[in-house]
Amino acid sequence: MKTKNEQQLLYINRINKVVDYIDDHLNKDLSLDKLAEIACFSTFHFHRVFSALLDETPNNYITRRRIEKIAGRLLFLRKDESLTNLALDSGFNSIHSFSRAFRRFYGMSASEFKKRGQKEFSKIGKTESKNGANNVSFEKYFYSMDNLKKWLKMKTTVEVKEMPELKMVQVRHQGSYKEIGKAFEVLMKWAGPRGLLNFPKTKMAGVYYDSPRVTDESKMQSSACITTEYDVEVSGQISKITIPSGKFAVGRFELKVDEFEKAWNSMSLWVPENNFEIRDGHFHEIYHNDAEQHPERKWVVDICIPVE
Repeated sequence: MKTKNEQQLLYINRINKVVDYIDDHLNKDLSLDKLAEIACFSTFHFHRVFSALLDETPNNYITRRRIEKIAGRLLFLRKDESLTNLALDSGFNSIHSFSRAFRRFYGMSASEFKKRGQKEFSKIGKTESKNGANNVSFEKYFYSMDNLKKWLKMKTTVEVKEMPELKMVQVRHQGSYKEIGKAFEVLMKWAGPRGLLNFPKTKMAGVYYDSPRVTDESKMQSSACITTEYDVEVSGQISKITIPSGKFAVGRFELKVDEFEKAWNSMSLWVPENNFEIRDGHFHEIYHNDAEQHPERKWVVDICIPVE
């Protein structure tokens, strides 16, 4: 018989598989029966376990992820791109169901969101309105585009290149990206005794599934990862993840902890400014050193954004 802790780790592992599946198939029909099958639970039990671990129902999670994915794209949407096609390609049945959900979530129409967001390159702060909608404050955490461009030019030269496939193991994290270190601690404690930490050949990586400009901090999803040279057995909080090979905009930085957000903002601006389009894929960082051993306590890191 499994202990309570072993049972909890088993549940976490099963729900993580579902979360990974949802993130990779947002444009597909994600029925409760299908997700429960992936988790190896009955539909009723799956709904209860998922809701308890993620603090929202499967349906709410799927709808939110779809809306936030579209919201992120809206900030850089070209004039010739159709909002209807974007909504349908993201899993909504109609433009009407998308429009209702978007307004309910952000307190404004998608068109207004796009207009304001492209006018002000900002990190979106969200406040709860009287009717429960998440109203967007574009003015909060405003960043100057010119200053970001100059800062990026001083820090790195961005390259667009084909990146190889990365096979890794991961620990999922929900919440502020600044707290992903907790997930790395869990991963390191697991990987060390198994002989998987062969630095510098082993690389640490962070994968980020949400944009702080459109997702509430408490709901943001990320993964703490390390590369693996061979297939390893995983369980509990530890699962496998593969970043497929593909084209990425890559900037190598030397960053203090408080500069990561600025680096991501400047890279996100560089992509449309240089006529590239963001594609579906893994937004990630690859770390090349231990900041504790750097004379200025800086991370040497590649920030990688998937582009077409």
